[in-house]
Amino acid sequence: MGKYFGTDGMRGRAISQLPPDLVFRLGMAAAHILTKDSGELRPLVLIGKDTRISGDYLEAALSAGMASSGCDVLLLGVIPTPGVAALTRLLGAEASAVISASHNPYYDNGIKFFNRDGHKLPDRIEEEIERLIDNPGELSLAEDDQLGRISVYERAAEKYATWLLEAQAPDLSGFRIVVDTANGAASFIMEPILQSLGAELFCIGNQPDGCNINDNCGSTYMAPLCEQVREKKANLGLAFDGDADRMLAVDENGALVDGDQLLAIFARDMLDKGELPVKEIVATQMSNLGLKLALEPLGITVAETKVGDRYVLERMLKGGAVVGGEQSGHLILRDYNTTGDGAVAALKLLTIMSESGKSLSELARVMRKMPQHMICPEVRDKEGWQQDAEICALIESSRQSLDGRGRIIIRASGTEPRIRIMAEGEDQRLICAIVEELAELIGRKMG
Repeated sequence: MGKYFGTDGMRGRAISQLPPDLVFRLGMAAAHILTKDSGELRPLVLIGKDTRISGDYLEAALSAGMASSGCDVLLLGVIPTPGVAALTRLLGAEASAVISASHNPYYDNGIKFFNRDGHKLPDRIEEEIERLIDNPGELSLAEDDQLGRISVYERAAEKYATWLLEAQAPDLSGFRIVVDTANGAASFIMEPILQSLGAELFCIGNQPDGCNINDNCGSTYMAPLCEQVREKKANLGLAFDGDADRMLAVDENGALVDGDQLLAIFARDMLDKGELPVKEIVATQMSNLGLKLALEPLGITVAETKVGDRYVLERMLKGGAVVGGEQSGHLILRDYNTTGDGAVAALKLLTIMSESGKSLSELARVMRKMPQHMICPEVRDKEGWQQDAEICALIESSRQSLDGRGRIIIRASGTEPRIRIMAEGEDQRLICAIVEELAELIGRKMG
């Protein structure tokens, strides 16, 4: 991670950690780096946002910085992150930005970028932008008629929805679906999309007020959705996060179907249909061992990357894979989009269910999950645990207690002030005890 950028763009407490002068300089620097080879007098850049109360303020500072560098800025309004990636390509923009802190609480916000191909930026480009943020004297302001124009594109969300339905339009007649849009960016598009396909819908988490995004709803808090699926006797539930680049599902019994299981479902279906050009999918080091065990007998390998959907995509592009993602619900279907897209993944799942006639619980049987447990204590120091003798000793003894039949992964979050502690193994009680003991010690000493 760099000085300003984490694993998914720049992120922090809105205003105090994202002051207007910093965001203005970020806009100038990003516009310079991402459009310097365009050849256009005023290159076009797009800006989208989620429903956070701080979004308008950040949009004003960011768009001013980009326009002052000579870029025309098109404001997309509230739209899912993957919608911005798609419209970057559809509208021929040189670059785009999304103002969102994804699954974080409303008081956080962030800014991430896509290049002209709709890809998130590699580390080396983010490092160039960081250098220019700290050296604004190297940047020149546009003058006179070279100043960029800032305008609003009122039909952005509608254009994204149309693009989604042109790619996938399953017949959902007879489907009862509960949808939780996390009071976020998907709140205004998923209902009309699914209703247009014939589904009977029950919507929760669809009343954003600027301060309730991800608040006890969405893909990071699944209990209300599970309860509603059972109560409404629905075929399934779909949960999105604040910027709708994640999607998790709930089967007809109210049981969670996570990103690993969805990857297995997609890979199996695409293999059967001859839609896998290479017999490989891409996941992260946090993926469940059950994913590999499910796909190996089918001849499909699972390549692993660091956590972060941009690293997943980099590996997909390198190896030719068309399916990849994370347990958390970032699911990349490269035949459709260039980043995790909750709506694309939801429509893919519904297409499989509609065509196969199988319930979600039946489809999920393609994979048996290995017991996992994770706790993410909030800390002030995300790196110091690696030099703490007591913590290192406990990690080593915990690994020995697994006796080669499991694993422990500890890593600093790239988006929050937390350390993620995960254990996986055959003995559920043992791995829970290991994680709880480590979380207590790390939280106490690093908190």
